[in-house]
Amino acid sequence: MAPPTTPLPGFDGLRSQHWLAQMRDDGVLVLSLDRAGESVNALSQDVLIELDALVERIQIDPPRGVVFRSAKETGFIAGADIKEFQGFDQKGTVAGALKRGQQVFQRVAALPCPTVAAIHGFCMGGGTELALACDYRVASNDPSTRIGLPEVQLGIYPGWGGSVRLPRLIGAPAAMDMMLTGRAVRASAARASGLVDRTVDKAMLVDAAASMALKGHQRPLRQRFLGWATNTWPARQVIAPMTLKQVARKAPKDHYPAPYSLVATWKGTGGSLDKQLAAERRSVSKLASTPTARNLIRVFFLQERLKNTGGKQHGISHVHVIGAGVMGGDIAAWSAYKGFQVTLNDREQRYIDAAMTRAGTLFAKRVRDDAKRPEVAARLKGDLAGDGAAKADLVIEAIIEDADAKRALYADIEPRMKADALLTSNTSSIPLDELRDGLAHQSRFAGLHYFNPVAAMPLVEIVQHAGIDEATRQRLAAFCKAIGKLPVPVAGTPGFLVNRVLFPYMLEAVTAFSEGIPGVAIDKAAVRFGMPMGPIELVDTVGLDVAAGVGAELSPFLGLTVPAALAEQAEPGKRGKKDGQGLYKWEEGKPVKPDAPENYKAPEDLADRLILPMLNEAVACLHDGVVADADLLDAGVIFGTGFAPFRGGPIQYIRETGVESVLERLRQLQSRHGDRFAPRPGWDAAALRQG
Repeated sequence: MAPPTTPLPGFDGLRSQHWLAQMRDDGVLVLSLDRAGESVNALSQDVLIELDALVERIQIDPPRGVVFRSAKETGFIAGADIKEFQGFDQKGTVAGALKRGQQVFQRVAALPCPTVAAIHGFCMGGGTELALACDYRVASNDPSTRIGLPEVQLGIYPGWGGSVRLPRLIGAPAAMDMMLTGRAVRASAARASGLVDRTVDKAMLVDAAASMALKGHQRPLRQRFLGWATNTWPARQVIAPMTLKQVARKAPKDHYPAPYSLVATWKGTGGSLDKQLAAERRSVSKLASTPTARNLIRVFFLQERLKNTGGKQHGISHVHVIGAGVMGGDIAAWSAYKGFQVTLNDREQRYIDAAMTRAGTLFAKRVRDDAKRPEVAARLKGDLAGDGAAKADLVIEAIIEDADAKRALYADIEPRMKADALLTSNTSSIPLDELRDGLAHQSRFAGLHYFNPVAAMPLVEIVQHAGIDEATRQRLAAFCKAIGKLPVPVAGTPGFLVNRVLFPYMLEAVTAFSEGIPGVAIDKAAVRFGMPMGPIELVDTVGLDVAAGVGAELSPFLGLTVPAALAEQAEPGKRGKKDGQGLYKWEEGKPVKPDAPENYKAPEDLADRLILPMLNEAVACLHDGVVADADLLDAGVIFGTGFAPFRGGPIQYIRETGVESVLERLRQLQSRHGDRFAPRPGWDAAALRQG
């Protein structure tokens, strides 16, 4: 049981909007962060200013120890206030904001009494940097506890002392891996690396932290030696090049400069802590003004907008999936993994069995606790008879892309559904108006379009039609959030948003391939632009049969011609990755790409041929109202296709490049290669010039 707390003498007159200071009977001061007016703690400048004042008072009359904790149940500290940071960039005051954070944390580190961070829930960015400035760290062993430094995902790296302190604490290799990937670690992993000194149950967290402040803690000799040895000058000269080689495999320097700046600053800066902090500050301040950082911060806010789409109450506990193919089976498995009761139906047991096997692989990978895995697996049940449809709150149809087959299924299934149950289709391109005819309850029907692979792709399109009820939209958005996906509402026109934008890109790639341009050259051009995967590899990954089906649906609507090579390849045994043969040969899940001929030089306009059709169709989607605004369009395309995040999305890229410049390049392609490159409607829209 925790000792009683009382107001600390000398703190009574100190106005503190965000911090609560309480003295325990054992002489340990507990500073609790409860940022006013916010559900989540973030380190804004006013929070830091108040902390600075508290630290100054503590320096004058130090207690026996200080514990930093969160007064919010949701977590410790999410990091810096990103909106505020964006404002500093616009004003040119990032360096000053970084210096203030460094100074406050350095004063925490220099306090004449022991300091302990008591961490429960998320501890990210600036929250982790505050914890690193403390003498010790205690974390709850709750599954929600995650500690990370994700700044690289915003185009920068830790700038409040984190990039200096973390390598000294856990050793440079582990620290670099953590900062360069942005991955958050569980409490147990943090304990193993030395990032935290102890893990305890949540109920004991503050007591354990106070005890550590009073008794101290000796870190293992191996951890202390690793922190020293890997940061010596010779070690830095050896480790840095190896680290950069690993970075270069995943992040080109021209696209993502932050990892390279982090490694270079660490490698080249020795001496005192103050000198290293100054180098960190200069480097991060410079990165903050790059287009990459600005666009990645924009993408962060786009993601937050999608997370906040829709309501919180979905009223769904039982999900019934019809179609146990790759998509349907994986949708069912993911829903079960995320806590829902799921029944999976198909016309033959062998399809269900195959899906259950894949689900077992997912659960083995995602559920690390062996004892909990059977409970997760038990939530997914094969249902050959289809009895689950009558009990489900949400029915997801994921059968073949054939409108007649889907309508026939709906006619059979709808009369058996509960009165308030939702019926959805995972169709990738069929207009909803073609599917809703004959439904008795069109207001509870929508598209719920997932992307392959379901476990990896974050986006789900909520496909609408004129008869959908707003409550249906809200429930589906809430359901998407409950399964950890980002929902984007789209109009139910052919291809919706993502496939409509992606299809011209894939089509042009196959056209170029059929002209004799090597697939490896096509893929390199796209990856060089910033796409996560080349389009030839993507066609094989999606499946030539699926691509041909989407093509048959979209090509008349878009006025595009499907090259013969695509249709000819779409046959059993040659459908791409799933068959081991497509445009490429596949071995162990990876494409075997033939080398381009010796001295081969790709056409200079190849990248434009691939990328500009995407931009052209994105403009047309905005013009046609497929999504509500340009930000939603950029968010949908980034999270649905992997469109180069550092470019901020198709519309943002057009704005930065210049509308007239992109239009001129389109017209040049039109004159060289044909009218498929003719500018689509919408290039005169004001939205293209705003941002």
